[in-house]
Amino acid sequence: MNALIRRMLAALGVLVTLVFAGSTSFWLLGGGRWKYFECIYMTIITLSTVGFGELSRMHEVPGARALTIGLIVSGVGALAYVQGNLTALLVEGVIGQALRRNRMRKQIAALTGHIVVAGAGSTGKHVIEELIATKTPFVVIDRNEQHIQRLSEELLEGKMLFVLGDATDDHMLVAAGIKAARGIVAALTHDKDNLFVTLSARSLNPSARIVSKVVEDDAAPKMLKAGATSVVSPTQIGGRRMASELIRPEVNEFLDQMLRDKDKNLRLEEVTIPEKSSYIGTVLKDTPIRRETRLLVVAVRESDRSFLYNPDPDYMMQAGTTLIVMGEAESVVKLRKMVLDSVAGSSLHLAV
Repeated sequence: MNALIRRMLAALGVLVTLVFAGSTSFWLLGGGRWKYFECIYMTIITLSTVGFGELSRMHEVPGARALTIGLIVSGVGALAYVQGNLTALLVEGVIGQALRRNRMRKQIAALTGHIVVAGAGSTGKHVIEELIATKTPFVVIDRNEQHIQRLSEELLEGKMLFVLGDATDDHMLVAAGIKAARGIVAALTHDKDNLFVTLSARSLNPSARIVSKVVEDDAAPKMLKAGATSVVSPTQIGGRRMASELIRPEVNEFLDQMLRDKDKNLRLEEVTIPEKSSYIGTVLKDTPIRRETRLLVVAVRESDRSFLYNPDPDYMMQAGTTLIVMGEAESVVKLRKMVLDSVAGSSLHLAV
C-alpha cells in the first residue's frame, strides 16, 4: 500500500512539474502579453489534449506552437502514468485490501484448533515465530496496522492471518475464532489488559488452554484465578536464563542451536495417544515412531500426570499417554498424523 502511494505521489509530481514548466515557458515566450493564469490554463488543456483554443495571437509568438506540440506529447505519457497509478491504488489498495480482508475473514472462520495470539509486540512476535516454525495455525490480534502488516511481510510473506483491533474487546476475540481455538496467548503489554483477555477468553471458550504473560510477580495468582491455564513471566525466564549461562553454558548452547537451526528446525514437542488408538497396549519398540519419524522419545507423561524420563523400549502406551519427543518439526507433524490415523484405522499399522 505504501509503495502504491509513493508511486502515485511520484506520478502527480511529474504532472505538476509539467504544468509549472509549460506555464512558465508560455509566459516567458509571450513576453508578458499573456497573464500567468492564462498560461496555466493553456498548459492544462494542452496536456489533457482537450484543445479548447489557443492563446490569443499565439501564431505571432515564435516557438509557442512548438512548445504546445511538446506538451501534448509529454502530457499523454504523464496522464497515462497518473491514471495507471490511480487505478492501481484503487484496485490493489482500497479495493484489493477489502478483498484481502474478506478472504482473510473467511479463512479465519474456517479454522478449528488454532491458536489466538493477543498482541504482536516484542513478546507476541516471538510467539508467532515459534508457531510458524512448528507449523501451528494461528490468528493474531493487534491494533497497530502498520506493525502487523510489517510482521506479516517479514515472517509469512504477507500471508499471516490477523484481526485489527483491541484484543480486550470480545468482538475482536470472536472475529479471531476464539470459540473454535484450542489455545490463547495473552501477550499484551500490561497485566490488566492480559487479565481482561483471559477473563473474556475463558468465558467464550471454557475448554481452551490460556497462557498469559505477566509483568509483575503478584499478577500471576490473579491471572490464574481469572482462568489462565498457566502464566509466563518474561523477566523471570530472562533471569533464570542469565544464571544458566553462567552455570550450564553448554546446555544453553545446545538449546540455542536446536531452536535457531533453520535447516533442521529441532524442537521438543508433545503428542498424546487418544482413546481408541491402535497404539494403546503397544510397547514403544513395536511402534513405527523411531523408524518412520526418527523422533527421540525423551519422556512420557502418564494419565496420572506423572513423568517418566527416558522410557524403556518395553514401556506400554495407554490412552492419555503423552509422548515428549525431540526432533524436526516436520517429523512431529508426521507423528501427529500417524496417531490420528491410528484412531481412524488407516493403513498405517504398527510395526512387527
